[in-house]
Amino acid sequence: MKKTALLTAIGLAGGLAQAHSLGFAADKYEAKTAQINGKTISYRAYEGIPYVAHPVEPEYQQINIYIPEAYYSDGSINGYTAATAPIFLPNQIGGYMPAKPGVPGEGKHGEQKGADAMQTALAKGYIVASPGARGRTSATGKAPAAITDLKAAVRYLRHNDAAMPGDAEKIISNGTSAGGALSVLLGASDNQPDYEPALKALGAAEARDDIYAVSAYCPISILEHADAAYEWEFNGVNDYEKMDISMLDYKVERKLVKGTLDAAEQRVSDELKAQFPAYVNSLGLKNAKGEALTLNDDGSGNFRDYVAAYIAASADAELRKGADPVALKQENPWLTIDGNFEGNRVKSVDFAAYAKAMGRQKTPPAFDALDLSSGENQLFGDAHQDTRHFTAYSAANSAVKGAGKADEATIKMMNPLNYLDDKTAPAHWRIRVGTKDRDTSHAIAAILAAKLRNSGKNVDMAMPWGVPHSGDYDLDELFAWMDSVVKDK
Repeated sequence: MKKTALLTAIGLAGGLAQAHSLGFAADKYEAKTAQINGKTISYRAYEGIPYVAHPVEPEYQQINIYIPEAYYSDGSINGYTAATAPIFLPNQIGGYMPAKPGVPGEGKHGEQKGADAMQTALAKGYIVASPGARGRTSATGKAPAAITDLKAAVRYLRHNDAAMPGDAEKIISNGTSAGGALSVLLGASDNQPDYEPALKALGAAEARDDIYAVSAYCPISILEHADAAYEWEFNGVNDYEKMDISMLDYKVERKLVKGTLDAAEQRVSDELKAQFPAYVNSLGLKNAKGEALTLNDDGSGNFRDYVAAYIAASADAELRKGADPVALKQENPWLTIDGNFEGNRVKSVDFAAYAKAMGRQKTPPAFDALDLSSGENQLFGDAHQDTRHFTAYSAANSAVKGAGKADEATIKMMNPLNYLDDKTAPAHWRIRVGTKDRDTSHAIAAILAAKLRNSGKNVDMAMPWGVPHSGDYDLDELFAWMDSVVKDK
């Protein structure tokens, strides 16, 4: 309370509006009910709560909290009580764009019918806390604004742990795409001092920002090496279907544009691919046998085999579900299936043929565009330049005169690998990226999984068969995993 009063005084002295209280107002809610998987769930909705004392974009720097009504009458759900209920922390971030807090029943990820992730969480006894966050389209939403906001939201929950149901020692984050990357980064960068100045400037609560577990779908992560990873996977695949995003009558319009890489683009692809082996080899990754995961200069090596094994395991899972091995092979000739082995098991994957069959979606560089046209270029902008480069390659080969490059401190704060080690707090991690995902290289998720395992973490990593760039499509499995890691505590 003393800190809040001090920040208020500072704000008033500087001509700012009075600071928001960071206390949880237990009496300011709306009673709601929902039909969730055939059951009626009553819950309290606490919406539009500022999670920092001095928000710079109040529309986004707020959190919605939803609490099952049963916890206010000594009830239990799924074995959880008001004292033990975990906190599900889903963000709604996509494309590193600004995102408002989520609302149950309005989840934007996943294709399943019925309850969304937040509704499912309530039905299973979780407290739901969905934070909004700033994004790349505003001068104050550039990197690392979004991760700073998510950290501030976690600190708010910890600050108010005694004032509301739920256990702030059991916060589980969830996100998809850029939101998945930020979910990973939130877990990896727990309590790191690099973010402290920005958190103090916002008036974040004085509390820890470590969380208990991480769920991430198709994370667009490790951005300064994502271009090289993409070309390592898709080099030689010259035809593409590129997603073009534009504004039409103030509405976002998305359409696929087909094309073929020209000679200059193919040269860029070759040069970026050539960078990737040295990067992978510098990471010191190891497989389950303790063997070093490496690449040869041509991109081959056991790291490629390691990535391909996830795809093989996914196809194998389809066979175990009853898929016809003959049809599976015909539809996916890059698979080798041993029909004489138990259960018609998948034996190997021709990775180059797989990449060609999936098809290229992005032109090189996929993320740090030479003409500064990508969303990630805007993410790494600042108050003076809306778009900037963030890799040495694109900065050196920029097509824009006077193009700037983001500072190294900012680039560092957006890469989880800069913080992941055996001291990183979350012990439990779940990562999913579909076999038909073409938004980033499958190597990115594979690197994350290997680094986490090498740091002693419990990692549930898979590449679901036939799934494109999406999230929240396997909610039964997600919450079964969440229950298992929480109830093991």
